[in-house]
Amino acid sequence: MTKTTNMSISLRRSITTTPFHYERIKQTENEIVQMFQLSRPREDSRNLPTNQRTSRKSSARMLDERFIRILKIFKWGPDAEKALEVLKLRVDHRLVREVLNIDVDINVKMQFFKWAGKRRHFVHDSTTYMTLISCLSDSEMFGEMWKMIQEMVRQSVVIDPKDLSDIVRLLGKAKMVNKALSLFYQVKGRKCKPTASTYNSIILMLMQENHPEKVYDLYSEMCNEGNCFPDTITYSALMSAFAKLGHDNPAIRLFDEMKENGFHPNAKIYTTLLSIYFKAGKVEKALDLVTEMKEKGCMPTVYTYTELIRGLGKAGRVEESYGIYIDMVKHGCKPDVILINNVINILGKSGRLSDARKKKALLLLEEMDEKGFPPCPAAYCSLINTLGKAKRYEAANELFQELRENCGNSSSRVYAIMIKNLGKCGKLNEAKDLFNEIKKLGSVPDVYAYNALMSGMVRGGLIDEACSLMRDMEESGCVGDINSHNIILNGVAKSGGPHRAMIMFENMKRMKLKPDVVTYNTLLGCLSHAGMFEEAAKLMREMRSCGFEYDDITYSSILDAVGKIDDEHGTHQVQ
Repeated sequence: MTKTTNMSISLRRSITTTPFHYERIKQTENEIVQMFQLSRPREDSRNLPTNQRTSRKSSARMLDERFIRILKIFKWGPDAEKALEVLKLRVDHRLVREVLNIDVDINVKMQFFKWAGKRRHFVHDSTTYMTLISCLSDSEMFGEMWKMIQEMVRQSVVIDPKDLSDIVRLLGKAKMVNKALSLFYQVKGRKCKPTASTYNSIILMLMQENHPEKVYDLYSEMCNEGNCFPDTITYSALMSAFAKLGHDNPAIRLFDEMKENGFHPNAKIYTTLLSIYFKAGKVEKALDLVTEMKEKGCMPTVYTYTELIRGLGKAGRVEESYGIYIDMVKHGCKPDVILINNVINILGKSGRLSDARKKKALLLLEEMDEKGFPPCPAAYCSLINTLGKAKRYEAANELFQELRENCGNSSSRVYAIMIKNLGKCGKLNEAKDLFNEIKKLGSVPDVYAYNALMSGMVRGGLIDEACSLMRDMEESGCVGDINSHNIILNGVAKSGGPHRAMIMFENMKRMKLKPDVVTYNTLLGCLSHAGMFEEAAKLMREMRSCGFEYDDITYSSILDAVGKIDDEHGTHQVQ
């Protein structure tokens, strides 16, 4: 009886719900029809007045907009398919491309692409594949992009040189260098003749992904094609590759070859050659190149000026370097942060910061602000460091406070420079506070910050505290470098004498930490001051066998110690 009742209820449910469900489906379909269907034209549009023809065009645009709306509302599925039927939109390559360019979810585009590929009398071509591939690249769906490229090749779609160039560029953007090379040769083997533009795409990709060693082989292959020849872009990439590899002479020969073939070098090519000449110490040739560049009507860019300023600065021609900067600004070329950082470094290293505001390095920070280039932490860091070397600790501190205001939380490296400065001027408590501030800001002190504070502690005679900080550093997972151990060695040599210093030296060697010239000089000074000249002589022989040359510090340490011992010996004789 119960079973019969349940069946009755089930039957009643099916009878009552099915018509409702059917009506809802019908209603949805009607809604779509009403939403998209336009009134049919009763007469030929050619016989209509201009204003009505314009209205008809507007209606056509509305039709497209309505289809876009349905895709956004219903995504891809039966409703969107029904919209295509209602609108009587024929599935062709133009329609597929237009739908793929609509601002809808990438998954909707992929579903539509697959659906379109299953329609009768329709086959995807290179234009539809490339449109979807570009969409996948823009969405950074590089795995799906590569699958689609492989499908395109498998389907034997005709890929022309431009398509190949675009595919290589997109694969390069996705860091798929080996896949790009493999595809290049696979498509080329199908009698797709690469053009200069195609070769340029793959050469530029190799350069961007730091594979300059492969560039020349591709260039040789390009020349052997017989139907495509290098152009300005090719020469530019090749010269950059040679410059990176340190092949200066081939780069210069390419520059001459380019001009012989009737091509005009651009600013990038001139800049590349400029850096080669400066690196080789050919300053006059570099300056002649800049003159030639201007005479040919090729105006230097900010990158050209950067190389010029940096090269002259390294050659010790500071006045000329700074003069170039002034001239550049005067002619309306806006400096960027990298260029201004170079100017600051050059002025700092040349000792022109003894009177910073008179030698104009500090004013550069103000100039950066005025020209719309807010100083970055690197610019501040460079100048703070230089001021510290010039013992301008107050000025360095002012800049550090300004850095905090302008750039917010600074890196551990900037803090390390200020901690070092505070330690040098005896403000050890302030140095400790700054070190602790790094942790409070949620950052982790690096080896430079630890070294800076340990150096200040040793300078202040707090050797045990420095040793304790060294242990804290290692326990926190920050590995000490040779400078860390040299700082502690210096403290131990001052407080514990030569025997304790030598024990630490042997421990360093057991740790496979290679001593440097500072290590040896520290020990030599300690042994010499203790009158242990035989041990000092033995250490000097070891130092020489390790490939270190004696420098002024080595000799002055020993001579100073000998002088003090002679003085003490003379004093005892007098007494």
